[in-house]
Amino acid sequence: MFEGNSFGKTLDLLHRNMDVTMLRRSVIANNLANADTPNFKRSTINFESELKKALDSEEKGRFEAALTNEKHIAFDRSIDYRTVKPKKILDYLTTSDNNGNNVDIEEEMMLELENQMRYEIMVRSVANQFTQISTVLR
Repeated sequence: MFEGNSFGKTLDLLHRNMDVTMLRRSVIANNLANADTPNFKRSTINFESELKKALDSEEKGRFEAALTNEKHIAFDRSIDYRTVKPKKILDYLTTSDNNGNNVDIEEEMMLELENQMRYEIMVRSVANQFTQISTVLR
């Protein structure tokens, strides 16, 4: 119903980001649950940077190369933001405990708080979008 306009795209982006925050919440909970497990490596979720690349690639007015063969590699290809998926990344580079574990409980709790605040802001943004529609329809 709302596809193809800025309202639909905004709602879709908010929905995708809310899904990622829920995934991030479970990853942080897993990190906290294994804070004392020997040789456990913490995980993070990478999504926002890839989403930004996709959204930046959609901008108009960029230089477009002429491709004369379908086997040529396009160096400035537009990426559909709907194809971007969150990636779970293991942190093998750091070690904070003598047992090989790299989970810092204070850092994980701060990340959880930040994640929760992001989620609440997105919920308010979705509510605001529908409030605006309701106002227009009255």
